[in-house]
Amino acid sequence: MLRGANIVLGVSGGIAAYKSAYLTRLLVKAGANVSVAMTEAAQEFIGRATFQALSGNPVFTNLWSARQEADIGHITLADKAGLVVVAPATATTIARLATGAACDPVSCVALATTAPLLLAPSMNVNMWNNPVTQRNLSTLRSVCGAQIVEPDVGYLACNWTGKGRMAEPEQILSAIEAALSPNLLAGKKVVITAGPTREMLDPVRFLSNRSTGKMGMALATAASRSGAAVTLILGPTQLQPPPGVEVISVVSARDMGDALDKVVGRADLVFKAAAVADYAPEDFAMQKLKKGELGGEWSLKLRQTTDLLAKLKDSSAFVVGFAAETTDVVANAKSKCARKGCDAIVANDVSRKDAGFESDTNKVVIVRANGDCVDVPFGSKADVATNIIESVAGWLS
Repeated sequence: MLRGANIVLGVSGGIAAYKSAYLTRLLVKAGANVSVAMTEAAQEFIGRATFQALSGNPVFTNLWSARQEADIGHITLADKAGLVVVAPATATTIARLATGAACDPVSCVALATTAPLLLAPSMNVNMWNNPVTQRNLSTLRSVCGAQIVEPDVGYLACNWTGKGRMAEPEQILSAIEAALSPNLLAGKKVVITAGPTREMLDPVRFLSNRSTGKMGMALATAASRSGAAVTLILGPTQLQPPPGVEVISVVSARDMGDALDKVVGRADLVFKAAAVADYAPEDFAMQKLKKGELGGEWSLKLRQTTDLLAKLKDSSAFVVGFAAETTDVVANAKSKCARKGCDAIVANDVSRKDAGFESDTNKVVIVRANGDCVDVPFGSKADVATNIIESVAGWLS
């Protein structure tokens, strides 16, 4: 997503400037070309050499340097930027931008560029809540179209607790990816189910499967980045949900069905990526079943769970199911698509070691109800999710 993108990172004078070094590393690792501009105050918190080493580019720090301004450096940076990110954006920097005061390297670049502007504020909670700061942010949103990565609530360097701590670099990275992504799903409401379900036998034992939720998480990230309002119905997983999406945590197939019923009516697009249990125990023991009580053999009576994908047959949303296959991937996907009455099926061969459950990579084919197939190239689950979103968005338009 960021490969080859020209990003100017403006660093202003706040204690969160140390996080900007890690943000620079993340951007470079993602393939972006990063140029850093620093205010004089920022250099009191972190040195320019750090950013030069991490970015591999000269750092712009002085409007009055004959060397840095030989080619009107701040205009050169502003012209080549595909996105200008100010992180941390202090109350002072926000005020300068809102009033058009170009008096330091960061404000000069931000005011001179025609590229989108993204701000990650960082300040004392009272500064954040001050009506003047909020007015300045409102001005930047409405007049400049600036995007704001809201600060977190927590313990601040000034010993206050409240809103004002700069968002974590990973969250800012997600916002940058969203800002540079085409809004293929702008205005769309997308519901995604992800992860496994657990069907409880007793308070400590359950039936489940190998799903980790990685593919569903990647879809949620890609859909959100494409401008959609995303609701993620998430089964038990160790993974952290992506920022910017509504998360409904569930455990069992029944829980997932209940959650789906509540949100599917307002959805434009549904991805049923969860690995929902087909069967659940008929009985649930309120206390842990002791091995001595069970004897040498233990027989379980199972009941079939509700088919959540087939249940969406009459939905007005565009429904995309998922099929984990071990043989005849395309043929089985076509059969499933017809049986379930969905608009498309994303199928993959989970017998492959480099795809499917637990893997960070995947290889899928999208089968449409009309029989057409889209062969998605092998790649990371993030890349595969992006390709899926691009294909489905084209069918919705």
